[in-house]
Amino acid sequence: MRTGISLRADFDAEGLRRLARQGKHAAQARRLLALALIYDGGSRLDAARLGKVTRQIVRDWVMRFNTNGPDGLIDGKAPGPKSLLNDVQRAALAKAIERGPTPYLDGVVRWRLCELAQWIWEEFRVSVSEQTLSREVRAMGYRKLAARPRHHAQDPQAIEDFKKTSPPQWQRSQAGRLKGNA
Repeated sequence: MRTGISLRADFDAEGLRRLARQGKHAAQARRLLALALIYDGGSRLDAARLGKVTRQIVRDWVMRFNTNGPDGLIDGKAPGPKSLLNDVQRAALAKAIERGPTPYLDGVVRWRLCELAQWIWEEFRVSVSEQTLSREVRAMGYRKLAARPRHHAQDPQAIEDFKKTSPPQWQRSQAGRLKGNA
């Protein structure tokens, strides 16, 4: 029969229980208490029952604990998928955004996500959806800015003349003015 993986020697059961009480992560506290049971001489099966998991998961906890200590038992954020664009491609995209499109070459007068996705395909043969490209571009620090449309023959004086000047809605009542003066 194989022997189990031993726990680190620089911790003990009481120390793990203390860390479990002081910790802010409930899952980490549950894992620390299960490992404290093993330090006290309990079996991995008992620790699995205490943690309401299988023995394989307790083994994984032991491996994470031995490698990273108590911090290894905190649930981390999943890394997510790898980015479709590498650093060189991202730098070229930033340069293209800064320079803007060339109308006779690119066929557009301003970049939209669909045109940028097409440009990336033509340059690097990488297929990127508009949604993914939007996240990439925002992560690079760019935001979609569009000027408010304005008619070329718009008259600023006509706009001012058209604005309504209504009396303010909040006015003190006559009774309130009399009480204030008294």
